[in-house]
Amino acid sequence: MLDLRLSVAPMVDRTDRHFRYLVRQVSLGVRLYTEMTLDQGVLRGNRARLLAFRPEEHPIALQLAGRNPEDLAEAARIGEAFGYGEINLNLGCPSEKAQEGGYGACLLRDPLRVVEIVRAMAQAVRVPVTVKLRLGLEGQETYPELARLVERLAEAGAKAFIVHARSALLTLSTQANREIPPLRHEWVHRLKGDFPHLPFVLNGGLRTLEEALAHLGKVDGAMLGRAVYENPFVLEEADRKVYGLGRRPSRLQVARRMRAYLEEEVARGTPPWAVLRHMLGLFRGRPGGRLWRRILSEGKSLAALDRALRLIEEIGQEGEEEDPHPKGHPLPAHPLAG
Repeated sequence: MLDLRLSVAPMVDRTDRHFRYLVRQVSLGVRLYTEMTLDQGVLRGNRARLLAFRPEEHPIALQLAGRNPEDLAEAARIGEAFGYGEINLNLGCPSEKAQEGGYGACLLRDPLRVVEIVRAMAQAVRVPVTVKLRLGLEGQETYPELARLVERLAEAGAKAFIVHARSALLTLSTQANREIPPLRHEWVHRLKGDFPHLPFVLNGGLRTLEEALAHLGKVDGAMLGRAVYENPFVLEEADRKVYGLGRRPSRLQVARRMRAYLEEEVARGTPPWAVLRHMLGLFRGRPGGRLWRRILSEGKSLAALDRALRLIEEIGQEGEEEDPHPKGHPLPAHPLAG
């Protein structure tokens, strides 16, 4: 049974393994998703680079995109073999590149193909296959059409639905599609009422943990996206409020763990900026936050991180506690992280 109460949205060029590791230092319980990963990349590319993740990233799902049922089924098998506990199908990306490739939101034009894809994926793996979709296309969606699609996908084997509560306007940019189509959270609430046996996660327009939790009485989960990327400490109360774990790490504790992580990654040949770019918002809205960001952006090195850490330590963090993992050893997985 998937714990879908709170998750971080898959974001291209954002939710790579370095950012996911950072988020996991803030919250042990929140569900993580990979970037949208093309099936052809999995089948023909560097699988280790695309799919590798650390065990402490669990619970984690692999999001796939594509248009061919057989290819997506094989990519799902490979993802399961890598250890992902959920395979998610992207039916929401409205980008021009996605349209040219025939994947993402434009697949909603062909419900029969989508059903065929989900059936092939569900038959290929033992882990749950889930779907992330929009309400429909071009502002012409109707609730009955959406409900019928959900019903057919559930019959094909989809185990849960993450619904970005907006239409996909294929003539607009990806950014515009996050802002211009009106939100219809009530449609997602209605889906749960009409299909009480199916899990639904609401996505779209949520900026704070409180906003996310406000929906949990009406749906099974809520998904936060760019708000977490801009400031990972949007999740600082998640473990306590959602998972009852009684932990609340400080920003400085997380920064120290990420320093140890960066040192390990650099020793493996990872460019420092691949990790540091995700850490820019770690002290957002806090004393020294702007200088922290500037030092990392200009230095782009382990030495720059050390300078920024000294700055934050000199400023001082109110309520700072001794870090029980000062050398950045992975935090233990909690009982819900399966």
